[in-house]
Amino acid sequence: MSGAQERITDALYGLGWAGVKKLPEPVAQRLGRTIADVAWKKRGKGVLRLEANLARVVPDATPEHLARLSKACMRSYLRYWMESFRLPTWSRERIKNGFTPTDLHHLTDGLASGKGVVLALPHMGNYDLAGAWVTTKLETPFTTVAERLKPETLYDRFVAYREGLGMEVLPHTGGAAFGTLARRLRAGGLVCLVADRDLSSSGVEVKFFGETTRMPAGPAMLAQQTGALLLPVTLWYDDSAIMRGRVHPPIDVPETGTRAEKTSVMTQALADAFATGIADHPEDWHMLQRLWLADLDQFEERPA
Repeated sequence: MSGAQERITDALYGLGWAGVKKLPEPVAQRLGRTIADVAWKKRGKGVLRLEANLARVVPDATPEHLARLSKACMRSYLRYWMESFRLPTWSRERIKNGFTPTDLHHLTDGLASGKGVVLALPHMGNYDLAGAWVTTKLETPFTTVAERLKPETLYDRFVAYREGLGMEVLPHTGGAAFGTLARRLRAGGLVCLVADRDLSSSGVEVKFFGETTRMPAGPAMLAQQTGALLLPVTLWYDDSAIMRGRVHPPIDVPETGTRAEKTSVMTQALADAFATGIADHPEDWHMLQRLWLADLDQFEERPA
């Protein structure tokens, strides 16, 4: 991305946070649906990649079904953005009433044990809203990691936004965040990580909807090294203004095997939990990038 493109991107996000939050909610919702529908009709690379990904999730879908599903998914994706731009203006009560998770006892029991908890999520629903709910409804602070975006001013916007919602945000650079996350967990704290895509050389190969991809090793490694509970979480929207979610059962650390073998087993279990939630609510999985290794161009450098 050129310097000019970076400045334009930063300006657009700035406009979103400054402008959308001032709109009446029904207007913001209509704007999000309109933007989603226009983007879907243009059939750009992101929409085509989204449909290719959804074809793995719903392998028996007809082209017409996939088109309807991708349109619904784009609307869900823009709902995420409209909500995120407006979240800083939401009252505490609105945040508390904006999310309803099931099987919450897995999280509350884990926190009560004092062992620390790692929540691992795919790109579903609105994880920023879920995070704001945790800091507001449960009154539990947590630590997360953010990718360093370009330009730096855009990264700073995201950090300020999430810190304003009560999160501690660490930069994802050179693995430096891992030690801080481990310290938070050993102190009985909460760590939340988006964990359904990592095509880097450090990613762990897993089978996901029948094909190979890579997911981050961090959640499993943190659980092994600190004794923290590892809990998958999936999120989705229904027809109401409330987001739904499920806290899945804990992923146990295997009793035998090397560290790498244990990490592989645990990350596969995490992928399986994600697949369960995504299969139930594919329209709320916002994966507009390449995910499966088979989809990498033959001339593109593959992860080592």
